[in-house]
Amino acid sequence: MKKILTACLLLASLASMAQTSKKDWIQLFNGKDLNDWKVKITGHELNDNYKNTFRVEDGVMKVSYDGYEKFDSKYGHIFYKEKFSAYLLAVEYRFTGEQVKEGPGWAYRNSGAMLHCQAPETMGKDQDFPISIEVQFLGGDGQSERTTANLCTPGTNVVMDDKLFQAHCVNSTSKTYHGDQWVRLEVLVLGDSLVQHIMEGEVVLEYEKPQIGGGNVSQHNAVEKTDGKLLSEGYISLQSESHPVEFRKVELFNLEPYMNKPKKLDKVLKKLVQ
Repeated sequence: MKKILTACLLLASLASMAQTSKKDWIQLFNGKDLNDWKVKITGHELNDNYKNTFRVEDGVMKVSYDGYEKFDSKYGHIFYKEKFSAYLLAVEYRFTGEQVKEGPGWAYRNSGAMLHCQAPETMGKDQDFPISIEVQFLGGDGQSERTTANLCTPGTNVVMDDKLFQAHCVNSTSKTYHGDQWVRLEVLVLGDSLVQHIMEGEVVLEYEKPQIGGGNVSQHNAVEKTDGKLLSEGYISLQSESHPVEFRKVELFNLEPYMNKPKKLDKVLKKLVQ
């Protein structure tokens, strides 16, 4: 299957995926409210949207800290109500304003999409991050280079270049996006096999076999962390990590119906990249 996908995806521009029929895409964010989402913030029970951190204003989902005096390690995640296995996910985001007081330096203009997440109901009250694969979003500081569409691994590992990758984060080959500009990022996820991070039609990071393992997650329920277990499905969540961020589009093209039909999958992918 990887051979098929490499031929389709590396030799063609994925930017045109956005041009497929709108009815083929599931709009995870409806532009109106958060009724299809569940909030989990460190130190709080599920759906306690502390200080109204996640909100919808002017058709945009916002992560806001205007009610905070300081960050106080209130890492937050907002989960879509359904889980998925194989799909193309597209997120349009931008960073705005200033980081909240006492936010960690590494979290400056930092957010992400967490894929193959554990169910939010299974997270510990004081757990910082869901066990998941993180597609990290980073904004530039106006001076230095800072790639986006990176990979971080809270409670997980992946296989990269045929080797188990156990470091917490690795940078993509993307360019830097400075300022408050809107950025579109796409991720191709095929169950527990291939994952590709895509910027402006180019694959900027690729890996395989996402699985539970490693560290970089705390206060979790041990029963949820079965090291070595491949992640073939899970929930999708977006982060709040101390810097204001906005999401104007979160959409998904579901590829699950084609996963056991390689010829049809190949045909769908070719249609998407036309």
